[in-house]
Amino acid sequence: MIRLFLTGAFAFLAYRLARKMIDDVPGDVDPLLLPASRSDRDALRRQSAAMDVDPRR
Repeated sequence: MIRLFLTGAFAFLAYRLARKMIDDVPGDVDPLLLPASRSDRDALRRQSAAMDVDPRR
């Protein structure tokens, strides 16, 4: 019974900490834009070739 209580308390505290950290992030932060992976570029080329158009990025 005590282990269940401790587990629940830990989960609740972790949730509250995560919510606090998320709320502290300002709303004007741009997401990290990563370059497209090699497989994504290959898939775009295959799709474009199938539609008979040039790929554009």
